[in-house]
Amino acid sequence: MTEIHTPRLLLRRWNDYDLAPMAEINADPEVMRWIGDGSVYDLEQTAEAIERWEEEWDEEGFGLFAVELLGSGELIGFAGLSVPEFLPEIMPAVEIGWRLGRQFWGQGYASEAAHAALEFALEDRGLDRVVSITRAGNTAAENVMHKLGMELELATTHPEYGFPLRVHAIDLTQYA
Repeated sequence: MTEIHTPRLLLRRWNDYDLAPMAEINADPEVMRWIGDGSVYDLEQTAEAIERWEEEWDEEGFGLFAVELLGSGELIGFAGLSVPEFLPEIMPAVEIGWRLGRQFWGQGYASEAAHAALEFALEDRGLDRVVSITRAGNTAAENVMHKLGMELELATTHPEYGFPLRVHAIDLTQYA
């Protein structure tokens, strides 16, 4: 089983106990305002999402990690890798992403988890390039991208929802 330990976090595969806390995170309109069309997810939608994330692990050899606090074991959200099929113009690509419960914002957890996931992508999985995609205006996400060493590569439009997107990228030579 793939696990990554950081000074404060454990990144690991999903288990049955993660559904309720992740559903609570996904039900927060403030957390979800930058995701998709901004709609919150209910318990069933969260269960379907976790199932898709686990399938991606099986199919791709990478995916979104459940992220928990080392001290308490509390699930705080996710961070990891996915294939951004919703944006065909940048394919083939692997995206790094994260989503944390609001009470865990502003404490460096997103940067810590995202850095671990980026290292996993480039060093463990042998990828030579990783992107990160956000809606224009999501400065918190862009701050994490900059901390990872990513640079703005493309400004485009979401093909389904029509809002502006910003694609940041880093390759292995920039990372090294």
